[in-house]
Amino acid sequence: MNGFPNGTARPPQPTGLRRFTTPRAPREERCELCGARLADERHRHLVDIDKRALACACGPCAQLMDRSGGSQGRFRAVPGRFLSDPGHRIDDQAWESLRIPVSVAFFFRNSALDRPVALYPSPAGATESELEEASWRSVLDATGLAALLEPDVEALLLRRHEGRTECFLVPIDLCYELVGRMRLLWQGFDGGAEARADLDALFTHVRGRAREPQGSRS
Repeated sequence: MNGFPNGTARPPQPTGLRRFTTPRAPREERCELCGARLADERHRHLVDIDKRALACACGPCAQLMDRSGGSQGRFRAVPGRFLSDPGHRIDDQAWESLRIPVSVAFFFRNSALDRPVALYPSPAGATESELEEASWRSVLDATGLAALLEPDVEALLLRRHEGRTECFLVPIDLCYELVGRMRLLWQGFDGGAEARADLDALFTHVRGRAREPQGSRS
């Protein structure tokens, strides 16, 4: 017989086959500066300026980058502030000029390129929208938050929802988390109900944390 009767132990699988049939253990995340194990799922992040990517960081390394400012090095610590601007003046005309095909976009100043970058979530991930200077200026002039942005590590997060635009200054890693979740959940042409519900939950979280900057005027 070619099969194995009940109760008969199956012979060991070759090592090469076991690599594909044995579930992999979750990958252990480590600090990309010192190699320390990251036990907290909500650990800090750094922006790797050279690679234009996020890097995971332990608490001490993130604090070191906070103190140094990281302005001249490869890594810059992502801060944790959330700011809102309920009095902004980003109207329908300004939004249309951005030519964003979905209801959410984020903008940040890329220091390596020395220009603003506009991105929006899509099924393919973060998609860049080529901004004309006049379009970016329309946003800069309409909210005081734009002038407060720290290059590379903070973003202006906009959402066009129910006939109005919401405007927040947020950590850049939150925007890339948003992109990742939308890519995972996206269905159909408009994203689908699950993606929209997840987006609503994220903006509820942002509203709960955001505060108006002291002494600011839009």
